[in-house]
Amino acid sequence: MAQPSLLTSWAITVSDTQSKILDILKDGAFHSGEALGEKVGCSRTAVWKHLQKLETLGLVIETTKGTGYRIVGGVDLLEESVVTGALSAEANPHLSNINIFQTIDSTNTYARELAEKNSASGSVILAEQQTAGRGRRGKNWVSPFAANIYLSIVWDFEQGAQALEGLSLAIGVAVKRALTAHGVQGVKLKWPNDIYVERKKLGGILLEMIGDPAGHCSVIVGVGLNVSMPASQADAIDQEWTDVTTELQSQQATGADSVLPARNQLAAALISEILPLLSTFQSQGFAAYRDEWQAADAFCGQAAAISTPKQSIAGVVRGVDANGALRLELDNGKIESFIGGELSLRLVE
Repeated sequence: MAQPSLLTSWAITVSDTQSKILDILKDGAFHSGEALGEKVGCSRTAVWKHLQKLETLGLVIETTKGTGYRIVGGVDLLEESVVTGALSAEANPHLSNINIFQTIDSTNTYARELAEKNSASGSVILAEQQTAGRGRRGKNWVSPFAANIYLSIVWDFEQGAQALEGLSLAIGVAVKRALTAHGVQGVKLKWPNDIYVERKKLGGILLEMIGDPAGHCSVIVGVGLNVSMPASQADAIDQEWTDVTTELQSQQATGADSVLPARNQLAAALISEILPLLSTFQSQGFAAYRDEWQAADAFCGQAAAISTPKQSIAGVVRGVDANGALRLELDNGKIESFIGGELSLRLVE
């Protein structure tokens, strides 16, 4: 594993002692202050202070006199051994290393620093919380503790930016496959990088490139996926959203045989889809994923507007071309293609 102390982006806000307490309380059962102190090597007063710190992460800690402390509902923490143990045989050869942090400013920022230090292609970064998570066009990505998946992967390419055309869309296909395999129905893809269910955002993809645009470069593949978003975070999200738990519970209510996946298994499923894709994308390109992407296109055939920094262009969405560019049919019947840059797409009511 990479040494976090060498990289400036790692933000330590959870101490080793707090991590140990968290690992004990993750089961949701009551543990006395005395027992906690003995296990982590501190006084009951110090335990109480550490618990106050953990509450700042958004965890609900219940205190009962004579019984002790518990995290209400428990907490599903990411574990390296569980994630790696659940990876597919196709993904394992492409995994260089995996880093899992309690809290970090941004997994993509950390991944970028790894790439700049020539870390091996195939490095995977996961975090329980991001303090400065970001989406496309610099938008804030709401990243509460131990609730969702914040994932970044470093991968090297030899043919520069041209070989990357359509990669964000292909990653969308990989995310959809992982979600479908875990029982999430009706997953749609919104050009160029969003994961939707019923017009509600479930996740997003952020690609960043460093290196030579015409030669050897590293790509940071960032994926944010809402798994069990706390309702308390809703005010910080500026669009309609959903999460995996909500969707599966809704399906269960209609009689579907859906099982809520642990985040470790879901993270492993994402990595298992993405790593093999990255290993072959330079030779296969987006063409291998185009049909699958178009079958899941959230806006196909609908009136929409694409906005650039200077103008907004309205038309009807007609899928994507072989390079992943959006095809928009204008009022005059002409089809124009749009790709990359600071573009955004929205439906026209």
